[in-house]
Parts: sequence; C-alpha cells; structure tokens
Amino acid sequence: MMSSQILVSRPHFDTRIVAQNGSQPPVTNPETTVKENVYAGTSAGLATAGYRSAKYTPGEWINNNSDILNRAVADRNHAENICNESKTLKAETDAGTLRTQTEGTKQLGARLQDIHRYRSELELFIERLNAETDLLIGCRRRLEKALDATEIPFAIATDNLTCRERRFGPDLVEDQVEEELLKEVELIRSVQALLKKTLDQTLNQIRLNRDVKQTLELDWSDKQQAYSLDDQCGRYNNRSTDTQWHPSSAVLQDQVCDEEVWRKFTRDNLRLAEREEVASQALRRLSERVLQETAEDLRAQCATVDQAFIQRCMELSQAKTQLELHLGQILDQIGAQERNISYLQQAVYDKEAPLRVAQSRLHYRTFRPNMELCRDQPQLSLLGEASNLSSTVSALQQQLYEARKSLSDLEESRLTLEKDIACKTNSLLIDREKCMTHRTRYPTVTALSGY
Repeated sequence: MMSSQILVSRPHFDTRIVAQNGSQPPVTNPETTVKENVYAGTSAGLATAGYRSAKYTPGEWINNNSDILNRAVADRNHAENICNESKTLKAETDAGTLRTQTEGTKQLGARLQDIHRYRSELELFIERLNAETDLLIGCRRRLEKALDATEIPFAIATDNLTCRERRFGPDLVEDQVEEELLKEVELIRSVQALLKKTLDQTLNQIRLNRDVKQTLELDWSDKQQAYSLDDQCGRYNNRSTDTQWHPSSAVLQDQVCDEEVWRKFTRDNLRLAEREEVASQALRRLSERVLQETAEDLRAQCATVDQAFIQRCMELSQAKTQLELHLGQILDQIGAQERNISYLQQAVYDKEAPLRVAQSRLHYRTFRPNMELCRDQPQLSLLGEASNLSSTVSALQQQLYEARKSLSDLEESRLTLEKDIACKTNSLLIDREKCMTHRTRYPTVTALSGY
C-alpha cells in the first residue's frame, strides 16, 4: 500500500524495472523540469495543511504507473502470443479436421463399395436360389403327377389279377402272365415308395432353399438400409443444413461386432446358400433320373406283361382250335357210331327170324316118334345152324355193347371238349377282351415321367 505522505520530490524513474520489462524509459517534458526546479526550494508550510489531499508518494505513483504500463505491455505481448498460437492451432486443427473428415468420407466410400459388393453377391444368390427353387418346384409337380400316374397301372394290374381269378377249370393256372402281373404289382409299389421318398426330399429341400433365401433377403435388406444410411452420411459436409448434435453417438456399444465378424456373417450366409444350391441341383438331377428310370421300368414291365398276354392268348387260341377240331371229329365219330349201332341193332334183329326158324325146327323135330328121333343130317345141320346163329347174335350183341360204350365215351369226350372249349373261350375273353383291352389305357412314358 502507498503511504499518505505528500509528494514533494521530483519523480524518479527506476531504469532497472524498465529494462526488466523490456521498454524504453519515459521521456521527460522540459517545461515540467523547469517548473520543478523553480519550486524545488519552496516549503509547503503549515498554512496549506488543510488543503493537502495526496496519499501516495511520487515514487509510488511512478511505480504504480510503471507497473500498469508493464502489465499492459505484458498482457499485450501475451495476447499477441495467444493470437499467434491460436492462428497456428486453428490452421493445424482445420487441416486435421479436414484430413480426418476426408479420411472418414474415404472410409465411408470404401465401406459403401464393400456393402455394394456383398449386396450384389446376395442379390445374385437370391436370384439363383429363386431360379433353383422354381426348377425344384417344377420337379416336385412332376413327382406328384408321376405318383398319381402310377395309380392307373396299379389299378390295371390288380384288375387283371382279379379278372383272371374268374377263370375256371384247367385254365385256372399260375402261368407266366400271372407271374409277370405279380411282378408288375410289386414293381409299381416299389416305384411309388421311391417317388414318395424323393418327393419328401424335394419338399424338404424346397423348405431349406426358402429358409436360406429368407436369410439372404434379411441380410440384403440390412445391407440395403446400411448402404442408404452410409450413403447419406457420406453426403454430409460442413455446409449441410440437416446435421444435428448427437453427443452420445460416439459411444461404441459392447454388442457391436467388428468388421471381420460382419464379413464372416455374410460369407457364411453365401456359403450356406451355395451349399443348398448344390444340394438342390443334385436332388433335381436325382429326381430326373428317378422319374426317367421308373417310367422306363414300368413301361418295360408293361411290355413284358403284354407279351405274356399275347403269348398266352396264342396258346389258348391254338388249344381252342385243336379242341374244336377234335370236337368236330368226335361229333363225326358219334354220328358214325350211332349209325353203326343202328346197323348192329338191325343185324341182330335180322338174325332173330332165322334163329327162331332153326330153333322151331329143332323143337318140332323133337316130337318125332321112336326111331325117327335120330341124329340125322338135317338134325346136325339144324344144330349147327342154331349154334351158328346164336354165336352170331352173341357176337353182334357184344359188338353192339362195345359200340354203345364207345358212343358213351364219345359223348363224354364231346362234353369234355365242349367244356374245355368253353373254358378256353372264357379265358380268351378275360385275357384278350378284358385284360388286354384294359391295358391299352396304360400311361405312356411321358405321363409316367410327370409331364
């Protein structure tokens, strides 16, 4: 603090303080110096004591003024330094800000390229999966049609077996047609089981394709949204009017994945899609082969059964022809035998009168008296005649018996032949008119292949 003494001495300047402050000493006014010299020897006196208002000494005033000037000079220099440093800092920060912003924009551009590349790959695989799924759906339809088409051959084969059970007599035999029909039924059941299994695999693969496609679409949708956001971020600049303050946006959440995990996620999805696409293509090729081979097998077995039917019908026709030929011969023989029987009956009838005559002669000659009843030549002749006629009649009757028995056998043969002909006619009607006619509805290879 300054003392309350009166300033009576001449101002004195400390050159050391000025030197320390780096400033020039103040310049002294000549008029002031003259006035100070004039009044240097005067005394204030007690008369002016009531008018004394000074509280500080000139030295203190000078020091105070010097301090103020020095502080002003120091503040000015410090301010100039701060201004220079601020300019330098501003230039550096502007350059750093521009550099970091440019780097951020560049990184956003690179990120957009990565997103676009993966998004394009996802789009490609989505289109490929769509196309493959459509092809597999077409294959599924063919399998369903082929499975439905096998019902007709199964109905035909079972109907043929049922119809052939109505055969009777000796024709109810387990022939080659029967064996081939049973093979056809077993083949159709095996084909149906294989088609159902392949159809189930196809339906499951379609579901897997759609699941993978949905995963790719979700990933593509996320990347599409991310691309839009990053594109919008890349378009922001210092002159953009729609930017806002978001202080908490710089905080990185713990659940946020890094870039490598992001790439791995998409690559895993693409690998899964590729694997399902390969599996779908393999299943489609398998389905094509199954449809083709099953159709060919069914048609081959159908041809075998048809050939067996043709062969069997030829055998039946030949057998029927032979039976009809023999029946005609039997009928002719029956007619001849009936005429023969009539002839024999007439012959026996014709021998009755001579036998009666001979027997009557012998009878009446037994009434000859005494010695007249002798074995004379007429008696011997009549005895021979009667015996001969009796033998002849016996022979004719025996022959008549044999003829009648032969006629009976011929009648039995005729009945047997007629029954067998009727049996063959019935078998031909079943095999040729019913079974083979029904088999003309057998599906073609194209229908059995699902087209």
